[in-house]
Amino acid sequence: MSSAMAVNPRVVLDTNVIISAIGYGGKPAKVFLLALEEKIQGVTSEILLAEVQEILTKKLSLSPGDLELTMAEIEDKFEVVAPRKTLHILRDEDDNRVLEAAVEGNCDFIITGDKDLLDLGKYKKIKILTAEEFLEIYR
Repeated sequence: MSSAMAVNPRVVLDTNVIISAIGYGGKPAKVFLLALEEKIQGVTSEILLAEVQEILTKKLSLSPGDLELTMAEIEDKFEVVAPRKTLHILRDEDDNRVLEAAVEGNCDFIITGDKDLLDLGKYKKIKILTAEEFLEIYR
């Protein structure tokens, strides 16, 4: 880990990163594993958890047992915050929910594959990066 990075940085993993990690592996899976191993502090919200569960059910067709285990592990290892402020920064409301969780969770990073979030680059002190970019600075 680089000296510039906080110990156990606080990170929101956007739904697309979690879905990619579970369904396809690769760099998103490496970041997801860091959160599950508590090397980084994953932060999420009830709204984001519901979105993950919905997409895992529809797109990846996880069995009910696998879905339950996956969701339980995320809820166990990630800090679940309840955002108190509603943001309207980006045109996609789902992207605003990601920003809200990151702000409420006092996060250092948002890891996403979402172009609008990535184009924003930073919100307040929160850096917005791809899984690949995050892994490069985490090492």
